[in-house]
Amino acid sequence: MITLSPKRKFKFPVEAECINPDIFAKKPAKEIATLQILEGNRKRSLRDLFKIKHEPDSPSEEFTIRLTGNTGKVRKIGSKMSMGSIIVEGDVGMHLGEEMNGGVITVTGNADSWAGSKMKGGTIEIKGNAGDYVGASYRGSTLGMNGGKIIIHGNAGYEVGCFMREGLIKVYGDVGRFAGIHMRNGTIFIQGNSEGRAGAQMIGGKIVVCGRIPSILPTFTIDNIRSKVKVDGEKVEGPFYRFFGDLADNGNGKLFVSKARNPHLNSYEEYLQYDL
Repeated sequence: MITLSPKRKFKFPVEAECINPDIFAKKPAKEIATLQILEGNRKRSLRDLFKIKHEPDSPSEEFTIRLTGNTGKVRKIGSKMSMGSIIVEGDVGMHLGEEMNGGVITVTGNADSWAGSKMKGGTIEIKGNAGDYVGASYRGSTLGMNGGKIIIHGNAGYEVGCFMREGLIKVYGDVGRFAGIHMRNGTIFIQGNSEGRAGAQMIGGKIVVCGRIPSILPTFTIDNIRSKVKVDGEKVEGPFYRFFGDLADNGNGKLFVSKARNPHLNSYEEYLQYDL
């Protein structure tokens, strides 16, 4: 295991995609210390900004990188990683685990925007809150999350799962507007509330909202009421209104919304028969 601790508080963003088990595991400690990163627009070596402590892993353990201290401005941690684990004991900057293929990233604090952007595999678990665009594509791209799992124990911002194609995003807190916008496939589970416009322009996939949502987009149609819904192999008790959409894009996505938490939506019931 290698432990990294900032030598000082960072004033500028630190671009550190080299903090990656795939890269560290292939290099001796002296070479790891010389890996190049950016602080603002200036090139630095890893040892310029971090204290580096090396502890041998046991034969049964995967290679682990541990970050401690104030790392809230450190970006691109775990970019394109495919193995091992990263443990962040605190907050982390933007682009955590971008294009990740495997392994596990655990953050005990909060994560900034674009966590898990374009990821293809592996698991990201954030014990605090996450910013906007979790598991999303970048601007101008239609390639969002295409596999893997993101678990957020706190809240998340706008456009969770934008252009999502496969995988699972679980948010145990609340989310901002446009969760699942442009969604193609995969599952987004929201235990808390949604600020609305969930599933805008979605074509496929599944969104589950267990909390309150202000309204349903008019381009969605109600199908029935379900007593439960399956998420990641587990049954979540309802009942849930089930909507299909986005019809404006000929979509066939499924939007499940808690009936008990959204009594203002009961006017939809005149258009269906119960299917419990």
